[in-house]
Amino acid sequence: MKILFLSENFPPETNAAATRVFERAVYWVRDGHQVTVITSAPNFPGGKLMNGYKNRWCQTEEMSGIHVVRVKTFISANQGVIRRGLDFLSFFLTATVAGLFQKRPDVVAATSPQFFAAVAAWSVSGLRRLPFVFELGDLWPASISAVGAMKQGFLLRMMEKMELFLYRHAARVAVLTQAFKTNLIARGISADRIDVVLNGVDLPRYAPSPPDAALAGEWGLGDKFVIGYVGTHGMAHGLINVLDAAEQISGREDIRFLLVGAGAERERLVSDAKMRGLTNVVFMPPQPKEAMPRVWSLCNVALVHLRNLPAFAEVIPSKMFEAMAMGLPILLSLPDGEAKEILDGHGAGVWVQPENPGALADAAKALCDDPEKLSSLSAASLAAAPSHSRETQAQEMMASFEKAISS
Repeated sequence: MKILFLSENFPPETNAAATRVFERAVYWVRDGHQVTVITSAPNFPGGKLMNGYKNRWCQTEEMSGIHVVRVKTFISANQGVIRRGLDFLSFFLTATVAGLFQKRPDVVAATSPQFFAAVAAWSVSGLRRLPFVFELGDLWPASISAVGAMKQGFLLRMMEKMELFLYRHAARVAVLTQAFKTNLIARGISADRIDVVLNGVDLPRYAPSPPDAALAGEWGLGDKFVIGYVGTHGMAHGLINVLDAAEQISGREDIRFLLVGAGAERERLVSDAKMRGLTNVVFMPPQPKEAMPRVWSLCNVALVHLRNLPAFAEVIPSKMFEAMAMGLPILLSLPDGEAKEILDGHGAGVWVQPENPGALADAAKALCDDPEKLSSLSAASLAAAPSHSRETQAQEMMASFEKAISS
């Protein structure tokens, strides 16, 4: 099969969409399929080009057998509605044009939450009379409305209309959670055209390992109990709650919160932690994808954290599955929903009420002080990982493509 996939984010960027699209495509190539990905020059989330790249109208490269086409965009940091909007719209325009000039594929697909990538894929599919598959990675624009990045109004209503239009005109909609499918059905989308393709982890890339001594020494974590958050520091993640929890247990010199990544809220978090004199919070800059196992090796517990908003009860953060593959207990702090069901089903960690710093602080102390429970949770987490493999997800996504072609 010849697959044309549009995603504004792609390695060397390390956010969830970039990782998901790349790791599945590697399996598709392995199985004999031809994959072309249209994306932008890597700059997320800081809005600065990564080394070795330029923001050209078109540049190509081969990556693990994937043909990557990078198009020019209006580059912006992951903050500010207007500038990010221009970024999204520019990708829609340049990706659509690029899509018209690629060798004719069998199917055109795109992933959200970059909503306009899906608009571009639908445009290419319509102009070239090809089936379109919409992978729903996030309920966008509902998620940006939930965090207050955009207020209810004409623009948001128009985007919601376009969102529903895309669902209705896609040959298949592949959703990352069962809750997303329930949401779409309630909004009038036929269940027969929706495939649930749960997120996962690329198992060969991760495995339990002793702490990386050099990295631990560099960050002063060698003899500490480390609770690690690895990912975007954005408006949705509510990491100010972590600082509040850290402040409550500042007397526990044996515990450290490690926050790794970048995002719109990072500078404010760093400044706030400094102002409070929090020595038990360590900020590590974003790391390349290949360094993630080393980073996870420093952690005794993986923190998965979102704000206490109804929209996030439908989300299953992909970092859960990386933590499982590393054999790390998960400290889950997000609204009660599908992610908690997965955690409880495997017995892989502990859930605490989101945006409750006292509950987070108590859980951190309890996990640190109970090595036997920690070991039990770790074993359960590792045992759960094979149930959520990226290879299985790649196969299920391929089945969605095949349904789209034959419909």
